Amino acid sequence: MHTPLLFNDLLIILLVSVPVAFACLRLKLPVLVGFMLTGIVIGPYGLGLIKELEAIEILAEIGVMLLLFTIGLEFSLKRLAEMKKLVLVGGGLQVLLTVAATAGVAVFFGRELNQAVFFGFLVALSSTAIVLKSFVERKEVDSPHGRAGVGILLFQDISIVLMMLFIPILGSQGESGFGAIARTLGGSLLALILIVAAAGFLIPILLKQIGKLRNQEILLLTIVLLFLGISFATSQFGLSLALGAFIAGMILSESDFSHQVTAEFLPFRDVFNSIFFVSIGLLLSVGTMIENISTVALWVLFLVVGKFLIIWTVVQLLGFPQRVSVIAALSLAQIGEFSFVLAKAGKGVNLLPETDYQSFLAASIISMIATPFMISAAPHLGYLMQRIFKDKTDLPTNEGEEEIHLTSSGGLQHHVIIVGYGLNGRNLARVLRSVAIPYTILDLNAETVRQAKANGEKINFGDSTRREVLHHAHIEEAYAMVLAMSDPQSARRCVSQARKMNPTLHIIVRTRYTSEITELLEAGANEVIPEEFETSIEIFARVLQRYGIDRNTIENQIGKIRRQGYEMLRSPSVAPINLGKLNAALNSATTETVKLEADSPVVGKTLAELDLRGKTGATLIAVLRGEETKINPDAKYILSENDILVLLGTTEKIENAVRLLQAETAVEGFNP
Repeated sequence: MHTPLLFNDLLIILLVSVPVAFACLRLKLPVLVGFMLTGIVIGPYGLGLIKELEAIEILAEIGVMLLLFTIGLEFSLKRLAEMKKLVLVGGGLQVLLTVAATAGVAVFFGRELNQAVFFGFLVALSSTAIVLKSFVERKEVDSPHGRAGVGILLFQDISIVLMMLFIPILGSQGESGFGAIARTLGGSLLALILIVAAAGFLIPILLKQIGKLRNQEILLLTIVLLFLGISFATSQFGLSLALGAFIAGMILSESDFSHQVTAEFLPFRDVFNSIFFVSIGLLLSVGTMIENISTVALWVLFLVVGKFLIIWTVVQLLGFPQRVSVIAALSLAQIGEFSFVLAKAGKGVNLLPETDYQSFLAASIISMIATPFMISAAPHLGYLMQRIFKDKTDLPTNEGEEEIHLTSSGGLQHHVIIVGYGLNGRNLARVLRSVAIPYTILDLNAETVRQAKANGEKINFGDSTRREVLHHAHIEEAYAMVLAMSDPQSARRCVSQARKMNPTLHIIVRTRYTSEITELLEAGANEVIPEEFETSIEIFARVLQRYGIDRNTIENQIGKIRRQGYEMLRSPSVAPINLGKLNAALNSATTETVKLEADSPVVGKTLAELDLRGKTGATLIAVLRGEETKINPDAKYILSENDILVLLGTTEKIENAVRLLQAETAVEGFNP
C-alpha cells in the first residue's frame, strides 16, 4: 500500500524530535530549541530526510494560527489595566526604540528605509515561549524582573498585529508615497474593523444558541469553524490568516466558553507549534551559515548586546534598580518565535533577501539556544552591575515620607522590617499597626509604594538585597525581619546579607515551595513558612473536619505532618503543649485545649462560679499556667488570662465548653 509522503515526514519528525527533546531537557535547554535542532538535522540542508517542505510549512502555519488564537483567548483588558505602566510604557518604549535603532543601523549600511524598518520589526520581538517557561521553572514570574519581562512581552504580543498589517505596505512594489501608504493602511484597518464588528455581533448570538444544545462535540466544531472562518475572511482582504486567528480568540475571550475553548485547543496548539519550530530548522542552511559565519556573529552580537542595552535603559526609566534591570534585559535579549512568522511574510514581499534570511535564521536560533544560559547568568551580572553602578533608589526615602534612616537614639528600634507588600505583607502590616508594634516596609514596585504611601503606610522603595538599603531600614536595631517576596534567589541573598548585618535578628521567610526551606535556613533564616506545605495542611484539615473528626485528632495529625515535612525547620509556628503521661490516660477520650485571652468572659472567675461541667457536661482536668501544670484544680481556683484549659468529654460537650470559654479566643491543638 502506498504511504503518503506527508505521513512519512511526520513520522520522521516525531522519531527524531522526541529523543532530541529528551536530550535538551536533560541538558536543561528549552524543548523548543530541540525542535529547531531536529529540523536542522533532518532538513534538506542536513540529512535530507524531509521531502514535503510545502506540506510541513502549511502545518507550521496552522501552528502559528493556533498560537495567536490562544494569545487572543488570554488577551484581557483587565490584565492590561493592572500592568498598564509596564505594558504600555515599558513595552511601547522597548519596541519603538528597538525598531528605531535597528532601522538606523540598517540605513547606515545602505538598506532602503522600508527594509530597514522591517528589520526593526524582526529584532524588536523576544521569545514569549522560552522566557516565560524559564521564569516559571525558576519560580520568578512574580519577581520584580519577572513582572517587568512579562509586561514587555505582553506589549510585544499585541504589537505583532500592527506589524503584520504593515508588512504588505512596506513590501509594496507600486506607489510608495504617503497617500498610497495611507490608503493601503486605511483599507486594511477598515476591513479589520468590519470583521471585528461583524464577528463581535454574530458570535455571541451563535454561541448562545449552541450552548443551549449542551453538546460538547457541536461546541468544539463551532469553535473550529469560527477559528477558520474568521482567518479566511481576513485573508480575503489581504490580511494574514494568523491575524484572523487572533481576532477570533480575542472575541471568544469575552464569552463564557473561553476557559473551555482554551483547554480544548491547547493540545492542538502544542503539537502544531512543535511542527512550526521544526520547520524553522528545516529552512536553515548550515553550509550557508558557515560561509557567512562573520555576518552571523555580527547579527548575534547586535541582537544580544543591542536588545540588552535598550531593555536595560527602559527598565531603568521605569524606576527599577540595577539588578532588576539587568536580569530583565538579559532575559529578553533574543529573537522571538513570531519574528520567524514576520520573516517568512517579509521574504514573500521581497523585504528579506535569501542571504539575509539565512543569516537571520542562524543568528535567531543561536540567540534562542543561548537564552537559558543567559537567564542563569543574569542574577550574577545583575549583582555585579549593582556593585559597580549606584542605584538612584539606594536611599529608600522620598519627599514627604517618614524618614527611617535616623540615628539609633531617635529612629526605629526593635521594629519589624517587612520585605514585600503583597497580600502577606499587607496583612502583617495591618496586624502590627493594630498592636502598636513599629515596622517599616520595603518593596520594589514603584506604583505599589506610591499608592501605599498615599494611604499613610510606612513603606519605602528599596532593594532588600542591597546592604545600603537594609542599613537605611535600620536593620542593626531591628527585632525581626519578614520576607514576603516572590523571588527565591533574592530572598536567599537578602537573608544572608541581613544575618551578617544583625546576627541576633529573627528572620522569617515566606516561600512558595518546600524545596526552598533548606537553602533559606542555611542562609540564616530562623523560620521558613512554605505556602505549598501550609496549603496542603489546610486542605486535609478541612477534609477531616467535614467528616466530623475531632479537633484534637486533627491537630495531632498536623503536628506529625509538620514534624515530618519541615525537615530542618526548628521552630514550629505554635509551640506544642507537652502533657506527658496525662495524654496516655486520656487516649480513649476526646480532649481539647483552650487558651483564655483577655476578652474571655471567664477570666477572674473561680471554677465554682464557672460551673463548667454543670453548664456544658465537659470536665476540666488540668490548667497550664506558664511552666506550671495544675491537674484537677479545686473549686476555688481562679482562672487568669493566658491559662490553657485541658477539657475532657464528648465532641458535643467540648464544643459547648469552647463556646462558653471563648469570646474571641483561639483554640490550640492538644499535642502529645
